[in-house]
Amino acid sequence: MSSLAIVHSRAQVGIQALPVTIEVHLTNGLPRLSIVGLPETAVRESQDRVRSAIINSQFEFPLQRITINLAPADLPKEGGRFDLAIALGILAASRQIPKEELSQYEFLGELALNGNLRPVRGILPMALEARKAQRYVVVPIENASEAAMVSGVSILPIKTLLDICSHLQQVDSITPYCSEETPNPTVLNHISDLSDVRGQHHAKRALEVAAAGGHNLLMLGPPGTGKTMLASRMPGILPPMTEDESLATATIASIAVGGFDASIWGIRPFRTPHHTASGVALVGGGSHPRPGEISLAHNGILFLDELPEFDKRVLEVLREPLESGRITISRAAQQAEFPANFQLIAAMNPCPCGYLGDPSNRCQCSPHQVARYRSRISGPLLDRIDLHIEVPNLPRIELRKDTVRTSSAEVRVRVIMAREKQLERTNKANNLLSNQEIERVCVLNENDEQLLDSAIERLGLSARAWYRILKVARTIADLDDSEAIQTSHLTEAITYRQLERNKH
Repeated sequence: MSSLAIVHSRAQVGIQALPVTIEVHLTNGLPRLSIVGLPETAVRESQDRVRSAIINSQFEFPLQRITINLAPADLPKEGGRFDLAIALGILAASRQIPKEELSQYEFLGELALNGNLRPVRGILPMALEARKAQRYVVVPIENASEAAMVSGVSILPIKTLLDICSHLQQVDSITPYCSEETPNPTVLNHISDLSDVRGQHHAKRALEVAAAGGHNLLMLGPPGTGKTMLASRMPGILPPMTEDESLATATIASIAVGGFDASIWGIRPFRTPHHTASGVALVGGGSHPRPGEISLAHNGILFLDELPEFDKRVLEVLREPLESGRITISRAAQQAEFPANFQLIAAMNPCPCGYLGDPSNRCQCSPHQVARYRSRISGPLLDRIDLHIEVPNLPRIELRKDTVRTSSAEVRVRVIMAREKQLERTNKANNLLSNQEIERVCVLNENDEQLLDSAIERLGLSARAWYRILKVARTIADLDDSEAIQTSHLTEAITYRQLERNKH
């Protein structure tokens, strides 16, 4: 006598949730369980977890030859995510639960030996794909809130193997999960306010311009001048995330090591890797590619403090994703592509000791030491950073006089208005404009063209920097509610090339 059962699940490859069909076949013969279909160690070990979970859930483990095929056979399968589907396949093939309705569900979850379900990563991309396939999603109860972020899909949260078996046997139906709280993407209470920063009006203005157009920003200044404070206030002035952006960002977090926290739904990520981070930590990698910091910062901020202290080879890997907004990781077994449309905010000291140009005259660095220190940031990388500003050490009397300061909420209103103009004009932020779009929407009059050409020649800038100055000028005009780029807008954009000015 033989019996066959088919159960649906999904494997994680990059940010994709690819369909996997679990075929369970029982035949007469010596009791044996074999799993085929390119399973890795954690999947092969599932046979022991599944056996104990079935027995401890008061079912019988069939004393027959059990063959489990994970199709497609050429797709690597890893982790304990298939435990639940394998267990249900065995129970259905042995006729302990009905198998007629299994085709309506997708199952994901790791089994404990007592039959309880443990949470797994990658629930959000699975829910997105299950919605397209028009199937119910059965997940551990700890993953239910994450899966419920996807609208239009029915989520069945379960605690134990027995729960879903009772549901399939129509003994005790499971109520689809309904989130108790509606995610509020405008909750910014945990983000520090820009009004906390005294002085540094030029830096605050640059922060506003960067937020309005999605531009990259580099701050140069001695220690203690507020560079890190300014960067940490950036999320509070950015426009709210759209539902598509929220889903894309949450999907990456879902497959990362820490998993997705539903309480931060709709809040732009702010990632701050330490300067000892490796290239793999920054861009992602591993034998089974995982997203790195640049992908975890997708649709948000990547803040690199002490920029020259990062390994130069690590910084160079940022060049491609800064241009393309994506990163492709290739391994012998597979290739994975992750989105990485992040906004780079960086901070650095002007010299190795940090006090070059400080009124205290504490700096003892030679010109050669300063040049060597700054050369850790290559020209091509610097070219891709739109705004370079100086954050000087201000006299205390000036800081004490600064009592009326603009709040993040006020700046955010202006940023949102400017961003809406950009979306209406080209359906994208100014930092994403192509060269053809720049030539169309960033038109200068003849005098301003000569002004820009003169600045480019004097500062020795590249063609890429030329286009970036135009994009920044367009953003400044949008903040000024101006249809055309004026001379004042262009002049301000040119002043945001601090490091080029310092070289000449």
